Amino acid sequence: MPKIKTHKATVKRFKKTATNKLLQRKAGQDHFNARDTGNATRKKRVDVTVSKTFAKTIHTLTPYN
Repeated sequence: MPKIKTHKATVKRFKKTATNKLLQRKAGQDHFNARDTGNATRKKRVDVTVSKTFAKTIHTLTPYN
């Protein structure tokens, strides 16, 4: 059987923890942040865990990571 190719864009966006949970960055951090409130800016700094149903898809796209 041939190897399964890893989807490289997915690898760059998600990070796997020691317990096989997936973390992703909050969206919208690049620019236009001056108009955000302090609460919104603070919430963008924290990485978020991915839902279980979405994590299944990501695990299939990244079989060796």
